[in-house]
Amino acid sequence: MPAPLTRRTLLAGAGAALTLDAPRLAAAGERTLRIAMTAADIPLTTGGPDNGFEGFRFTGYTLYDPLIAWDLSRSDKPAELKPGLAESWSVDEGDRTAWTLRLRSGVTFHDGSAFDADAVAWNLAKLLDDKAPHHDPKQSAQVRGRLGSVASWTVVDPQTIRIVTRTPDAFFPYQLTFLLVSSPAQYEAVGRDWQKFAAAPSGTGPFKLVRLVPRERAELVANPAYWDPARRPAYDRLVLQPMPEATTRVAALLSGQVDWIEAPAPDQINALKAAGHRILTNIYPHYWAYQPSFLPGSPFTDVRVRKAMNLAIDREGLRGLLNGLMIPAEGSVPPDHPWFGHPTFKLRHDPEEARRLLAEAGYGPQRPLRFKVAISTSGSGQMQPLAMNEFIQQNLAAVGIAIEFDVMEWGTLLGRWRAGAQAPANQGIAALNSSTGTFDPFNAFIRFFSSRYAAPNGFNWGQFSNPDYDALIAKAQLAFDKAEQDRLLAELHTRAVDDALLIWVCHDVNPRVVSRKVDRVVQPQSWYIDLATVTLA
Repeated sequence: MPAPLTRRTLLAGAGAALTLDAPRLAAAGERTLRIAMTAADIPLTTGGPDNGFEGFRFTGYTLYDPLIAWDLSRSDKPAELKPGLAESWSVDEGDRTAWTLRLRSGVTFHDGSAFDADAVAWNLAKLLDDKAPHHDPKQSAQVRGRLGSVASWTVVDPQTIRIVTRTPDAFFPYQLTFLLVSSPAQYEAVGRDWQKFAAAPSGTGPFKLVRLVPRERAELVANPAYWDPARRPAYDRLVLQPMPEATTRVAALLSGQVDWIEAPAPDQINALKAAGHRILTNIYPHYWAYQPSFLPGSPFTDVRVRKAMNLAIDREGLRGLLNGLMIPAEGSVPPDHPWFGHPTFKLRHDPEEARRLLAEAGYGPQRPLRFKVAISTSGSGQMQPLAMNEFIQQNLAAVGIAIEFDVMEWGTLLGRWRAGAQAPANQGIAALNSSTGTFDPFNAFIRFFSSRYAAPNGFNWGQFSNPDYDALIAKAQLAFDKAEQDRLLAELHTRAVDDALLIWVCHDVNPRVVSRKVDRVVQPQSWYIDLATVTLA
């Protein structure tokens, strides 16, 4: 376990933070918000962000708008869908694979060109049509798996587009929160070059990018012509800085280099409060877990091993390590969630039962269980991955499981995740540590438990395949009635927990810290946050 931070290490971190190139001086009187992200680089700015949901949070929903958006205006209930660039959407009652979206009129891109149905079709091709001349493999790698239901699309008129899904899918509207619309006209203006577009992007969002320095910072300015007056920023400039080390982020805030940090070091919470900074937390749809490999030869093909690892983890001890900034997991969703169901396997700390199961599976002192796990140094929703993994490593050692880590940056881990356990880069890796969102059925369950989404076609890293699960998922996707959806998803989650398909650890509470400079900010129950509505003192 890493040693706790001391005043000496913190001051050393402050010195390191101050050696980073500080953001250029703002114009006189300019109001600027400076944020330290957990990402190691600026997420892609082209409309298909990388770096997981943190990418969508910082360079996605700031520069761009989706067709269907999240309502991030409240903190007292989970975020819900709301109209974005699409004013309305509906499914054809006679053909439930056909969706019609009516688009907003009068919306323009940052370059002044008009947003319309042709632009939406162009963006779908950018991501999903490998033969389109403007297809971008980088953006496609980030978003294609999140639009897995799309089969085809047709422009009906300038304000209407029709999208056909591969099969009826009641959850399809959630996928459209990931379709950010970039400007076809700007792509032409920069010479049909996505790299040049990244430096001078054009979306419809509340901010415009004016400066991009890879691995150092991005500077965005308010878009005074933004189509939604309620979300026109009340400050002038937003500066995003990558800082993957928690100690560096804390030092940057304490030294005044930034005004806001993501994922603070837990043992510095009291020091941050004492310095007058505000700690923001809220439950949100998240879990932190290990995805096991189900390939032949993996120890996790044996349910007893999967259950033993779940029982070996001391989640309450981990909560103490994180200064209370987590909720122990009992599955992918909390027990009070309508999708939780009634699993009979209870996640708890029971090392004696873990040892018994391992012995039953053929492991013990004479044949110890050893394997390697891919983990990240930081990342969107990854909380404090190094400290947490080292703590869990000790828990597992206590029951006879020896794990070794393959440590990498979050962006690299995402690439390994998308490649799948069978990929050459993942040879020798038996599990992958990642966080994920549970804000919709696809992200919570389907992308992990459906054989259709086995990587590289989706996010089923471990290559899990079971026809019973596939059939239940297909049945849930046909349920357009909410109560029936909830019943089927609860049945799916019950089976997943009883089969221990993942090794669940905890739910994050999304901690971030803001200085006195930040006046008003809504901390929603979401992976995302509306930076456009933040106000500064």
